[in-house]
Amino acid sequence: MNRREFITLLGGAAVWPVLASAQQPKLVRLGFIEPGRSKDLVAANLRRQFMLGLRDLGYVEGRHFQLEQRNAEGEFNRLPGLARELVGLPVDMFVVGGEASIRAAMQATDHIPIIMTLAPDPVGSGFVASLARPGGNVTGVSALAPELAGKRVELLKEVVPRAVRVAVLWNSSLQAKVAEWKDMQEPARSVGLTLRSFDASSPEQLEGALAAIGRDVPDALLTFTDGLTIAFRQRIGSFALANRLPMISEVREFAEAGGVATYGTNRADLWRRSASYVDKIMRGAKPSDLPVEQPTRFEMVINLNHAKALGLEVPPTLLARADEVIE
Repeated sequence: MNRREFITLLGGAAVWPVLASAQQPKLVRLGFIEPGRSKDLVAANLRRQFMLGLRDLGYVEGRHFQLEQRNAEGEFNRLPGLARELVGLPVDMFVVGGEASIRAAMQATDHIPIIMTLAPDPVGSGFVASLARPGGNVTGVSALAPELAGKRVELLKEVVPRAVRVAVLWNSSLQAKVAEWKDMQEPARSVGLTLRSFDASSPEQLEGALAAIGRDVPDALLTFTDGLTIAFRQRIGSFALANRLPMISEVREFAEAGGVATYGTNRADLWRRSASYVDKIMRGAKPSDLPVEQPTRFEMVINLNHAKALGLEVPPTLLARADEVIE
């Protein structure tokens, strides 16, 4: 080896560690904004599913990514400020579920990628141009909430055949919930149900809505799912049982809290699948080019204990169709 070759080799060896260091993956900041309470076990479990999805793809917290989490503690009006706070850090991506959180992230940034983990109606809410080609900086997974509203009306009539007057607890400030309300009108008429609206978008309004439902004395209760009702599901469930109101909702946590039956998308599956969007974007994909995926797993949960406490006999055919029966 001559002198020139030796010097070249030595210089190259000195550069290798620098190149290796430069090629280490960047620690990506993932911003979470959630409308519910910081210690809520439901939200914690969904985040865990997302983390498991990232683990399955080879990502390790602290080595490849870190979470920046902010909670509105049931106060929706705090979400925009929390989103702006995360933009200021800055975060590299938002990972958000539910209409209010998605909208807050979109208002805070038009360039940071936003991954929807639970988007009830992404096109109707104006989050994406289409499912196939979202456009902009938003993509993720749809929850198909409005389309399933009629199924829950039919489920209520099966569980409570005598029902005629039904209270509906929901948040009319959320566009996807407006679509859900509209989508259940015709199914309700077809099975002889009259729906009465009780609106709540804050903890204070929720208490007022529950008091009004108690005075109205309906035959059953339909509860829509959003950050507020999830955060206060124990309060709503206790109210339903105390007032002998069979409650039907979307997600299994309401069946645990005091409801009789639920039917909807498997939210844990959606959160786990949403991790793939982080992977694709970290590898250079643009959110605008990543199609919005639709749910593939749905679940029906029946709580026989609550049904018996309310004097209801759940049809055996319905029990046979249930994915889970709580006894």
